[in-house]
Amino acid sequence: MTVGKIILILLVTFFASFAITPLIRKIAFHIKCVDKPNKRRVNIVSMPTLGGLAIFISFLIGIMFFCDKTIEMIPILIGGSIIIILGIIDGINPIRARYKLVGQILAALVVVLYGNTIIQNITAFGYVINFGIFSYPITVFFIVAMINAINLIDGLDGLAAGISSIYFLTIGIIAVILNKIGGIDIQLSFIMLGATLGFLVHNFYPAKIYLGDTGSMFLGFIISIIALLGFKNVTLTSLIVPILILGIPIFDTVCAIIRRIIKRKPIGEADKQHLHHQFLNMNYSHRTTVLIIYMINILFALASIIYILKNRNLGIFIYVVILVIVVWIITQTSIIIEKNKKGGKKK
Repeated sequence: MTVGKIILILLVTFFASFAITPLIRKIAFHIKCVDKPNKRRVNIVSMPTLGGLAIFISFLIGIMFFCDKTIEMIPILIGGSIIIILGIIDGINPIRARYKLVGQILAALVVVLYGNTIIQNITAFGYVINFGIFSYPITVFFIVAMINAINLIDGLDGLAAGISSIYFLTIGIIAVILNKIGGIDIQLSFIMLGATLGFLVHNFYPAKIYLGDTGSMFLGFIISIIALLGFKNVTLTSLIVPILILGIPIFDTVCAIIRRIIKRKPIGEADKQHLHHQFLNMNYSHRTTVLIIYMINILFALASIIYILKNRNLGIFIYVVILVIVVWIITQTSIIIEKNKKGGKKK
């Protein structure tokens, strides 16, 4: 794959997504696939939530014109279709979290069992861990975890789409620098980058359409697949790198789980204490909050790029700086333990 082809992929998928999204917006209103305002939402008017379908259609266009036609693509397309159908159903008539989880596991199983894409071992900072017989359940867990990490972070205009775009761009940059741009994982990265950016034009604050579960779950699904394929095809020598690129959504997900366990609430129960809510509570504007989270995620991406380029000490230093920022966020906000306005624990 040449640089010229990469540019062509980005242009075609960007303009396809940009042009398709307004049509999907009208369809969403027509079939009443909308997000109505409530106490947990930040929107004050009903918003169409079928945006993921525009990304998915643009993704299919990219696959049709630019991706290698291999048997490896079949389980990805089947799994992605399951996720999209699940999201559309939930958008029209919300379904329980447990049933969505079943659908996510089914999509993951298609990739793992039919596609035989599994995590057999991981390399982290010079150490190798082999999973053996646990490779299959660990891979399914990884895919489902990525799906839900992006789904949970999707709380503000342009947030999930922007973070996903940073991920796709980072993987693409690493591949170009290492001259490993021929794999399916890299083709998918550039296809998804164009499709997501084209949608982001309509989704950034003030948004005209939301990703909805169709989009947030599909983005998480494809992100996990790209990470797995990159590791399998040795585009990335460590699975930890793509995980660290997604440091913010993973951090937010872990905090949400701990927070709900402390409060003795179901892990799947929604609340308004996610990372973006914490910045909003600090009186940052909607747009500024999204840009702050973008910048933190770009730091994760930058650290990963530097680490891959063999300047590991500098990469690790940046990771440590980010860790300090994360610890500050935990101590200064209610992201884990709810505090009162004066900063103490809420009684």
